[in-house]
Amino acid sequence: MKLYFMQHGPCLPKDRDPEQPLSPEGEELVKKVAIAVSKMNLKFDTIIASTKKRSLQTATFIAHSTGYPPEKIVQTALLKPMAPPAETINFLKEYEQQNNILIVGHLPSLVEVASFLLLESGKIRLKFEMGGLGCIDIPSLPEHEGELMWYVVPEHLKLIAG
Repeated sequence: MKLYFMQHGPCLPKDRDPEQPLSPEGEELVKKVAIAVSKMNLKFDTIIASTKKRSLQTATFIAHSTGYPPEKIVQTALLKPMAPPAETINFLKEYEQQNNILIVGHLPSLVEVASFLLLESGKIRLKFEMGGLGCIDIPSLPEHEGELMWYVVPEHLKLIAG
């Protein structure tokens, strides 16, 4: 199974909007990333997003660009910033029969989950950027035998988008 990891796009500060939706710059970035994802011919069996507005907005842009029905985006609090990685992995086991799953969430939980999949003990240093996209191939969950296939920073995704 391939798990794709994406941090949401830049959002408004909490003092400007308590729900912290994508900022205008964040929307523009995610739209470009969505075009790049489409050009990369990525298709997802499931898209999972955190329950935070900026995450769902990001996932929705990607869904539209890949032909995934936005109303089928799965939302879970297990992708919020401080969610325990073991609980998130247990949740993902429900989808292990699928081949391609996009996870749109937050730091540090995305890094924690990726680290859990790649290492049996300790933590790996990974840098996720808002709007970046990575892929880990994992034989089965909750194994620690994942292989980081690639990670593309937002600037490169914008180049792919054209």
